[in-house]
Amino acid sequence: MGSLTFQPAIKDVLDAMLLPVSIITPGKMFGLPAYFIGRKLFACVYEDSVGLKLPADRAASLIGQAGITPFVPMGRRQMKAWVQLSHAHPSDFRADMPLFEEAIAFVATLAQ
Repeated sequence: MGSLTFQPAIKDVLDAMLLPVSIITPGKMFGLPAYFIGRKLFACVYEDSVGLKLPADRAASLIGQAGITPFVPMGRRQMKAWVQLSHAHPSDFRADMPLFEEAIAFVATLAQ
């Protein structure tokens, strides 16, 4: 396994979107930028995309839509409660804020 990489421009966009939310703290997961609610991970920058945790049924319903695929980090196994968001330009992740809000609400219930 080679070293994991990420696009700093995606992190910059996510920082601007997510860090103003008071319950979100930045951190790292496997050396990659990540976002937490309490100790629970809900989003991470992975290569040229973003992994996002949602309820498993919601994640399954989104897979196959434009730019949304199963999240399979490091080529291991598909994470059933996660999706991978991909866009041509880092700024395009701003349009996903409703999905990020769903993830925040979901993970906040797990963090209690």
